[in-house]
Amino acid sequence: MIAPLIGFFLSKNRRFKNPLAAAMISLATLIIMMPGTISAIPVGAEEEVVLQGLLSYGNLGTNSMFAGIIIGLLATELFIRISNIKKLQVNLGDQVPQAVGDSFNVLIPVILVMSIFAVISAALFMGFHTDLVQLISTLIQKPLKNVGTSLVGCLLLYTLGNLLFTQGIHQSVIYSSILEPLLIVNMTENMAAYAAGEAIPNIINVSMVPGFGMMGGSGSTICLVIATLLFSKYKPSRDIVKMAAVPGIFNINEPMIFGYPIVFNYALVIPFITVPALGIIIAYVATTLGLMNPCVVQIPWTTPPLLSGFLATGGDWRAIIVQLLIIVLGVAIYLPFMKVSEKVQMKMMEAEMEAEMEAE
Repeated sequence: MIAPLIGFFLSKNRRFKNPLAAAMISLATLIIMMPGTISAIPVGAEEEVVLQGLLSYGNLGTNSMFAGIIIGLLATELFIRISNIKKLQVNLGDQVPQAVGDSFNVLIPVILVMSIFAVISAALFMGFHTDLVQLISTLIQKPLKNVGTSLVGCLLLYTLGNLLFTQGIHQSVIYSSILEPLLIVNMTENMAAYAAGEAIPNIINVSMVPGFGMMGGSGSTICLVIATLLFSKYKPSRDIVKMAAVPGIFNINEPMIFGYPIVFNYALVIPFITVPALGIIIAYVATTLGLMNPCVVQIPWTTPPLLSGFLATGGDWRAIIVQLLIIVLGVAIYLPFMKVSEKVQMKMMEAEMEAEMEAE
């Protein structure tokens, strides 16, 4: 799915006339670059046999995620460039249906692109006894996964994303494009191990990070909502929080990000990046010490806090206690910075009123 979607939308962004052809080329090229042979143990047998002409489910899942991304980009770029060479276009004239004409127009580029990647695939197999999926997994995906999903790597990437969010750049630039694909791979491995009754291999995964480091949305702003409702006397902040509270329960916090506001509100930068990091660290330590089960269920990101921890850990009630602890600490951390933010907001409002009075 990733490869054809990348091909389709990349070609549309390039204003290419036939994005559907680019999508099909991306998918076909990915299959060409997959292993030509696979090893498997037949039912009832004890030894592996080498099979040809088959696609394994393993290579159609998260193992090929980075291959799908890379092939989708490379194949589409090459296809568009070759298709724009007029001498390689087959023009059947204006009397044939447009869909037929568009198909023949890219016929030679399709053959050339698929042939180029077929030669590369054959060279990898014959010369190095490998394939692109295995090569990318070994040289790119596994090193990135080991670094990005370690505690330190995850904290650095996630904190950087939250820091960018305070400057008006959406956190998904870092999380969704870099960190989340790696976390999904970890969760897939966890679910497979859990289903097989084996030890869970990955503490950090796509349910653990948002479940304990994104309660109420980026920055764990559910803590700021609670702090404002309990301790704030500043009416504008309370009015915003009253509107943002219900969406915040489902981890939707744009009203807080842009209405409170948090963006360009430097008084709240420190808790916005500290509380999520603290939540991830506490959850990691609790899991390592056996105080709660690791996350083994991929839950929707809109699952409310407390319920999210319970469901993600396969029904472990101790995860609720861990989330409650993080929320309490988060409220305590946000509170002094919230007071500073309110004082700044009040001074700004007073200055604006004075300026208006002087203008009158």
